[in-house]
Amino acid sequence: MSEPTPVASVPPPGTTPPVVEPAPGAPPTARLVTSPVPVSGAQVVLERAGYRAEIAGVGATLRTLTFEGRDLVVPFAADEVRPGFRGALLAPWPNRVTDGRYERDGVEHQLPLNEVERGHALHGLVHWADWTIEQAQAARASASFVLVPSDGYPWRLALSVVYELGEAGLTTTVTARNAGTGVAPYGTAPPPYLVAGEGRVDDWPFTLPAASYLEVTDDRLVPVGTRPVGDRDGFDFRDGHPIDDLFVDHAFTDLAFVTADGVDGPGDPGQEARVTATVTARDGHGVTMSWGRELPWVQVHTADRPEPENDRVGLAVEPMTCPPDAFNSGDDLVLLAPGEAHTASWTITAF
Repeated sequence: MSEPTPVASVPPPGTTPPVVEPAPGAPPTARLVTSPVPVSGAQVVLERAGYRAEIAGVGATLRTLTFEGRDLVVPFAADEVRPGFRGALLAPWPNRVTDGRYERDGVEHQLPLNEVERGHALHGLVHWADWTIEQAQAARASASFVLVPSDGYPWRLALSVVYELGEAGLTTTVTARNAGTGVAPYGTAPPPYLVAGEGRVDDWPFTLPAASYLEVTDDRLVPVGTRPVGDRDGFDFRDGHPIDDLFVDHAFTDLAFVTADGVDGPGDPGQEARVTATVTARDGHGVTMSWGRELPWVQVHTADRPEPENDRVGLAVEPMTCPPDAFNSGDDLVLLAPGEAHTASWTITAF
């Protein structure tokens, strides 16, 4: 199959995109596969500085990410239906809306329940959407999707995402703009399943500078309230201890953001600040994920599954704009007026 150059948009499934020659001096193109369309959607392959990322159109999903051939996230095949939410973009809310019900401006809304066993609306409305690949260069790709109003979410959002490889790894930037009327509640997150190296989650020390976690009910994971991480055995990951057989499916907050001058804490709001989570393998190699203050929460999940091939093979680290059930609590919920936009980004780096 020939490798087409960047295209302005992706044609309907089953057709071949037009070939557009790059301008003189423009960067080389990524490998863009749209015909025949793989099960997971149009594919873009990015490469730079030892990194290789493969993006799938369905869910704008990070399907694979490697550094010098080493997996940094749990991969899946292009012609495979994505396992759960692994690597997809989550919007217009991350995590759960309890019972799928919430109220805005005196109107009660009911969302589809896709977490049937617990009776919740999970991870938004765009993770199975077929996003349009708009640009594909050697180390940078962008995609977009318009979320139309529906019974459960009656707002129009124009969503876009940029994936870019650099010396520091893969940076993902997602932007949502209210393209309709009314104030739209909004949140976003990614759910990459990080891989430190050989072994499984139990074998890897995990570091997360979080002082609090969100307590949830055991049966339905309904939020109860925040607690100091020291209140629960094993939940203080500030020391970077091994995960062992600990079960985690909880949101963490009160993150220690570090400003550009190395100051811990809130610092100057005008300065860029980041927080970094680290997963380390026995050989000393590993992977980090870092993000800014626009993502004050992070869900951590040990990916416990009944299938041996999927059980605890990667640690889900999901920086979030808001906690679970923010559509009801209002905690850190983004409210987009017509025309307003919100942007969040995160970076995955090998070491």
